[in-house]
Amino acid sequence: MASEEKIIEAEEQTINAENVKEEELESNTAKTENVHYEGDIAVYTDPATKYQYIWSKEKEEWVARDNTKYGFEDDTHTYTDNEGVKYFWDKEKNAWFPKLDDEFMARYQLNYGFVDNTTEEAPKEPVVKEEPKPKVEPTTKRKAPPPEPTWFEIDDEHNTNVYVTNLPLSLTEEEFVDFMQKCGLVMRDVSTGKMKIKLYVDPETKNFKGDALCTYIRVESVNLALDLLDGSELKGNKVKIERAKFRMKGEFDPKLKPKKRKSKDKQKLKRMQEKLFDWRPEKLIGERAKHEKVVIVKNVFESAMFDVDVSLILEFQQDLREECSKCGTVKKVIIYDRHPEGIAQVNMKEPEEADAVVLLLNGRWFGKRLLSAEIWDGRTKFKIAETDSQISQRIDKWEKYLEGEDKKEGGNTKDTSKNRNTAKDQSDGGNAANVNVTT
Repeated sequence: MASEEKIIEAEEQTINAENVKEEELESNTAKTENVHYEGDIAVYTDPATKYQYIWSKEKEEWVARDNTKYGFEDDTHTYTDNEGVKYFWDKEKNAWFPKLDDEFMARYQLNYGFVDNTTEEAPKEPVVKEEPKPKVEPTTKRKAPPPEPTWFEIDDEHNTNVYVTNLPLSLTEEEFVDFMQKCGLVMRDVSTGKMKIKLYVDPETKNFKGDALCTYIRVESVNLALDLLDGSELKGNKVKIERAKFRMKGEFDPKLKPKKRKSKDKQKLKRMQEKLFDWRPEKLIGERAKHEKVVIVKNVFESAMFDVDVSLILEFQQDLREECSKCGTVKKVIIYDRHPEGIAQVNMKEPEEADAVVLLLNGRWFGKRLLSAEIWDGRTKFKIAETDSQISQRIDKWEKYLEGEDKKEGGNTKDTSKNRNTAKDQSDGGNAANVNVTT
């Protein structure tokens, strides 16, 4: 009996060993089917979760693959995690939020389940209405008056100002900005557009005293300046940098407190800062600037010509438009009729078309006058300010001109009123040079 039991146990062990080998063979076969190679790297894809793993030769085990991706979609930064979920960056909340599409909802329900709304709710017990209680009129409480404005100190977590001493006396504002921007971007004033820095001067001699104030955009720039720039040399001087601390001189006067920024100014400041911190370039490599689409033509006319005949403005615009349209699409023609150099501005659709206009008009004779044409530098302003008397005289001449046109056309009163309003709108610009009549 004992020998028979041993024989049976040996047979069972043999069967179990064969089953284990078959299972291992099947699992190895399944793993081999889900493994592919990317160069010398083995990649395994889990058939259940679709996650991918990479074989680590150092650890000799499968390691989760980093599938995170950063991109840009519809003027918004995107981020894709290892699970394939795409997130969008919210600038107002400064946070990543997932894209709520069908794929995301399917993943969410797969992980966390979903609510079955098909089940019938249990009948609710009837609600017994309570008798209304008599209303007690609340006593009107007066709001506490707002506290009077007082002097306050800025804590280090919000203070972006640094005070710099022992600067070279020959230092300029541009050199100071370049030196401070090694640790971060300097704030710009919304109204003036200038850098928010101040070089202190002696009130009597008006000479630079060697100390200055700088306002950064981020607090992190202040900490970086204290670590890197404090004690560094600038033109042979060992510079000292510390957090700016403001002290009140005399008594506090609420009237001298700066007014709160309007929402429009806040939005402008926010857009300015976002543009500074945006990683995208302002223009692509090889892309030309917008001002290169504008052509400035000089010596087109004499301003005294329009005092005699106002209709010449429209004739000059029409002639320039017809001539420049040979080179491309003309978007706008402006005659600066008060400019002593006889300036006309032609806006083309593309910079290459503007280059062709320069080649066409530069050195050409127009009405017995030698023209000169060039691309606008983007900075020079050609508008000439007028006095009130000059504006009123110009409006009167426009009125007389329009009345004469009405008589020629048979007295179309509807067009007359429209043209008069156009002439008045143009005069409100302070210069007939901006008579932007598109013909």
